Amino acid sequence: MNLKIWGQAVTTMPAVSAAQWAALDIVGRWLIATRASVLLMTFSSAAIGGLLAWRDQHFDIALWLLTTIGLLLAHATNNLLNDLIDSARGIDKGNYYRNQYGVHVLEDGLLSRNQLLRYIAFTGGLALLCGGILVMQRGGITLGLLAAGMFFAVFYTWPLKYIGLGEPAVLLVWGPLMIGGSYFVVSGIWSWHVALLSLLFALGPTSVLFGKHIDKLDLDRAKRVHSLPVILGERNARLGVIVMLVAQYLITGLIIANGYFGWPLALVFINLVSLKRLVGVFKKSKPQTRPERFPTQIWPLWFSAHAFDHTRKFSGLLLLALLLECVLLPK
Repeated sequence: MNLKIWGQAVTTMPAVSAAQWAALDIVGRWLIATRASVLLMTFSSAAIGGLLAWRDQHFDIALWLLTTIGLLLAHATNNLLNDLIDSARGIDKGNYYRNQYGVHVLEDGLLSRNQLLRYIAFTGGLALLCGGILVMQRGGITLGLLAAGMFFAVFYTWPLKYIGLGEPAVLLVWGPLMIGGSYFVVSGIWSWHVALLSLLFALGPTSVLFGKHIDKLDLDRAKRVHSLPVILGERNARLGVIVMLVAQYLITGLIIANGYFGWPLALVFINLVSLKRLVGVFKKSKPQTRPERFPTQIWPLWFSAHAFDHTRKFSGLLLLALLLECVLLPK
């Protein structure tokens, strides 16, 4: 057991050599293979759904824990499938962008194809087990939510990502499906107010994905991966991200004016300073060379790195606002 590497794997994407990999325990290997640090976005979705159920006095901690574990395992399964499929299709061959956001266990020779398939079967099997228990406990539309989650987990990498539907899928999954679904499973109630609020969070991960696909637009086009930025073109894709980010604040104002959520939600407007800076970044093309003060370990990622920084701050403020709402303005 190596708690240090566990901590690194859930907070960063550590690079490991074959010798270091061989010395890791199975948990450390699983955390690195699944890119565990990005699972924070999924945990945030489940946390938002749980907080809203708590605010509405419909919180069930057992159902919330099972939902959260199931969602984390489903996301981890998708990450593993993504590496398997993109490697099989030759997308990750010599892909220097891919190594900027995590170890690729197949391309780096750390796992064989059969070993990776066993990781997928184990992780996906546990996710299905959690989902099956929730279907039996809650019923209703839970089966439909589970089926939708399975569809996106399996088919995001191919064909959705290849035909311009990967980005809309992320908006749907990290928004209404995860947050709205978590709220329903925990509370037993479907809420369109919660589904609308979920878009505030989901636009963040979607902007990060857009940024990543803009960063590697030429590479994707050459390998015939028709992501939405490839279809739209770089300039239109950059404008699309600006529209999405501005929409986060417009939707916030709409929700507060609607009256279903109270004044704490206005905390997200603190991040307008970050938005102004980010809009300036997306108005221009990516620099040809790394700017002097830009971290070397992140380059050549550019738009995705800036979008991630904004999303991290916005999401933190959103979670704080919802926590204050639960404490100060319970229903």
